Amino acid sequence: MPKLRGEAFWRETLRSAHYVVAPMVDQSELAWRLLSRRHGAQLCYTPMLHAQVFLRDANYRRENLYGEACPEDRPLIVQFCANDPEVFVQAALLAQDYCDAIDLNLGCPQMIAKRGHYGAFLQEEWDLLQRMILLANEKLSVPITCKIRVFPEIDKTVKYAQMLEKAGCQLLTVHGRTKEQKGPLAGVASWEHIQAVRKAVSIPVFANGNIQCLSDVEECIRKTGVHGVMSAEGNLHNPALFEGRNPLVWEMAEEYLEIVQKYPCPLSYVRAHLFKLWHHTLQVYQQLREELAKVKTLEGIVDVNRELKLRCQEEIANQKEGEKPKEGLPFFHWICQPYIRPGPKERCKENRASETEKGVRGKRALEEEEDGNPELLSKNKQKKKLRNPNKTFDPSLKPKYAKCDQCGNPKGNKCVFNMCRGCCKKRAFKETADCPGHGLLFKTKYEKSLSWQSSQRVIQTPGLSRRGEGAVGDAAVLKEACDSAV
Repeated sequence: MPKLRGEAFWRETLRSAHYVVAPMVDQSELAWRLLSRRHGAQLCYTPMLHAQVFLRDANYRRENLYGEACPEDRPLIVQFCANDPEVFVQAALLAQDYCDAIDLNLGCPQMIAKRGHYGAFLQEEWDLLQRMILLANEKLSVPITCKIRVFPEIDKTVKYAQMLEKAGCQLLTVHGRTKEQKGPLAGVASWEHIQAVRKAVSIPVFANGNIQCLSDVEECIRKTGVHGVMSAEGNLHNPALFEGRNPLVWEMAEEYLEIVQKYPCPLSYVRAHLFKLWHHTLQVYQQLREELAKVKTLEGIVDVNRELKLRCQEEIANQKEGEKPKEGLPFFHWICQPYIRPGPKERCKENRASETEKGVRGKRALEEEEDGNPELLSKNKQKKKLRNPNKTFDPSLKPKYAKCDQCGNPKGNKCVFNMCRGCCKKRAFKETADCPGHGLLFKTKYEKSLSWQSSQRVIQTPGLSRRGEGAVGDAAVLKEACDSAV
């Protein structure tokens, strides 16, 4: 059967999906995807997978994809981060039988993506991206899609999208923020950029950004003309977002925990989901917040969830007529609702207010004020100080690491190529060279193997003429090896 493309792919394979759950590291696992699908989501992405790790590690493949195969979990798109065309395609070939499309992550703005040289930090390397998508489009049996962030300039964003389409991208998700817009600096996503991309390309486009409720989804589709809308934060705080409902938090939490019993996942994922679902309630019941953070078993998490439910039900029973939600929330804290991330100025005000009321310093304040004074150090740093009294946390005294010439990671101090171990290993193998600093002895081992082959020939052919022939043969082997290395 020929591979479907563009509109046909979206209409037939993805079943004209309008409501999409975003790829979220450690958060869009199978259990959460199934919960979201039960409540209106029509298409889901896996968490971002590292192509190189997926290619070399069978356990990673089993834990993140192969072991999660479920008929209810379709249509499904597997997302990879990568910066090498061959590695990306080889990883995608291993995944293509378990999904409906492969997505290349070009939108991750986090520091880990900068260090690993992937995600949004590839958006200036158009030649590399063209090669990656062209090769994937040629080799894979499923379509290739991309998720991008915008440039500040609309014109450049449009050209970027058109380049990806020309290379073979069959569906484009556009997050309407630049790679600098993240955390407290996230701000508002630009639907104007998304609308311009939608008009400029012929492939389906999904919008991402500013989605907190179903009315936002409908408005985004109306204003930008996109085929579908993707939600991340909004979905984590309210899995029933695409149904247009705001259910009781414990209903969603209990349903999710039941799914986790059937489709287990790491406890850290479960804990993170409950922190999101119960976000507003945990501001009220701080002690239960601490218990949720410390609990070590799924049964323990279920117990904390039950206690939160009882506290809320008790609060509802004692509620006075006409009482309104506190803290400026649209609903009472036990109802699923969006979390509006405060900007930098608002966060500073919140930190100062909480410090005044509770006598507690915010993380940023601690980082700015602490200079080795034990009274100002965080608990974690105080523990480190107890183990090592000479340890200092002054940023100016931190060692400055020299960077690898190839990838920007810290280089080995004794590396002969001035590279990190990963890059050094590739170069040493390619050039049949040694790097004692990293313990890589390709040249030495190769020479030893030649010497051993030579000695074996001498033993097996005891005549002078034979030995002469063996020497000529060794020389030929060495020349052939050098030619292949070059």
